[in-house]
Amino acid sequence: MTPSLLTVVREWGRIGCLGFGGPPAHIALLRQLCVERRGWLEPHEFEDAIAACNLLPGPASTQLAIFCAWRVRGRTGAVVGGACFILPGLILILALAALFLAGSPPRWVRGAGAGAGAAVAAVAIQAGSSLIPDSRRRARTQARWLAYLVAGAAAAATIGPWLVLVLLGCGLLELAIRRPRQSDSGFAPFPLLATAGSAGGGLLALSWVALKVGALSYGGGFVIIPLMQHDAVDRYHWLTGGEFLNAVALGQITPGPVVHTVAVVGYAAAGLGGGLLAALVAFAPSFAFVLLGAGRFDQLRDNENAKGFLGGAGPAAIGAILGTAIPLARALAEPWQYAVLVGAALALFALRRGVVLTLLLAGATGVVIALAGGPLPR
Repeated sequence: MTPSLLTVVREWGRIGCLGFGGPPAHIALLRQLCVERRGWLEPHEFEDAIAACNLLPGPASTQLAIFCAWRVRGRTGAVVGGACFILPGLILILALAALFLAGSPPRWVRGAGAGAGAAVAAVAIQAGSSLIPDSRRRARTQARWLAYLVAGAAAAATIGPWLVLVLLGCGLLELAIRRPRQSDSGFAPFPLLATAGSAGGGLLALSWVALKVGALSYGGGFVIIPLMQHDAVDRYHWLTGGEFLNAVALGQITPGPVVHTVAVVGYAAAGLGGGLLAALVAFAPSFAFVLLGAGRFDQLRDNENAKGFLGGAGPAAIGAILGTAIPLARALAEPWQYAVLVGAALALFALRRGVVLTLLLAGATGVVIALAGGPLPR
């Protein structure tokens, strides 16, 4: 039986509120709802949708949520379900942005941000390393896979604002290498957006930064960090280095997609309106991909051109996630933050603790240091 829109609002809103922990948690909750509990999708159809979303740029778990809503309630359901999945985390992160970016936040707030931000570099390494085994298994040759990985890592660590060109270049190179050995599948490579940004620092520049996040990021939420860091901190000075670390941490500890981080950047640039604009622009491509192409997701999953492009862009994106730990660590300003970073790495890799718990503990450490009179980043 076709569910009502009210059911879509309730169920997708529930996932949006409970979706702590990133894509693995989102996928598990969507599978439980749509396959196991309600039987709206067949298991193979759900797995095909995951594969198709992973071939698209942008936040894959968000696209999966939109697709599942499209599958059970059509275009209207896709828009309503996607919005209900996104909005709880967006509202929470904007409220936290207002607290952390206030003109004179309380000392304990600054300490919490400095502590949680100190752990972000370790979280980036954990996020990237978790993607390596599956990506490496799918590689045609290990040498090319490693070359793309290194290229992405080097770009994220040194030329962050141009990372988009490296991701696209690796994808197109792998596609060109594979193309002679395969027949034309009738699917053109992903459309390429112009890589020139806005020279100004107003809403047009903010929209361009958000568009890069939503339409040109492959490989998971952490790829957005080098895409944003240079623009937000160095070019337009919307955030300090420490505040940017806070923004990334907030994106990790709130429910929903990590792409919500862009809303904090937007809030810093232009207040509440800027935060909403950045989120709208960043998530718009995900809705467009599903609303325009959901009927062909089964074809996309087996498309050789799409898989060839991702064969290069995917490992480059993983490298970018790993490489972004370098500028994130460089942004730390106080010696105790490096101790927190080491502690976070031990918690994630040695003790196998979750990302949300690790960030909360790091933030609590910062609060204790702040209340004890310890030095805080400016």
